Amino acid sequence: MVNDSPRATEIKLHQKSRRMEIAFSDGSQFELSYELLRVYSPSAEVRGHGPGQEVLQAGKRDVEIVSLEPSGSYALQPAFSDGHSTGIYSWDYLYWLGQNRENLWREYLERLERAGASREPGPAPFEPRPKSK
Repeated sequence: MVNDSPRATEIKLHQKSRRMEIAFSDGSQFELSYELLRVYSPSAEVRGHGPGQEVLQAGKRDVEIVSLEPSGSYALQPAFSDGHSTGIYSWDYLYWLGQNRENLWREYLERLERAGASREPGPAPFEPRPKSK
């Protein structure tokens, strides 16, 4: 992180609307949906280990942040309701997400459409069969 980069000064989680409100030291404020944060997680699980290895995250419309922990003095580590908790979001990355959220959201929706995927959560991979009598 560059020394003069904006730092987060206030973070609020709005569980009902599933949005993170974040204010920065330069006066910028952003609202980031939990879904956007989840599908653009900086983790290797989402981003892969290099260009072209990104993994499209589908079915995340209703994802929630169940906990939020600081990571040193430079980042946050959220845990999401779908079990994902390996992304460490630096202040720089959160600021970048805030500045680019409209374009990122549009790109995400376009990628879902090209893949024939949906924002809606799907059924569990293995649903239990009803017990016979």
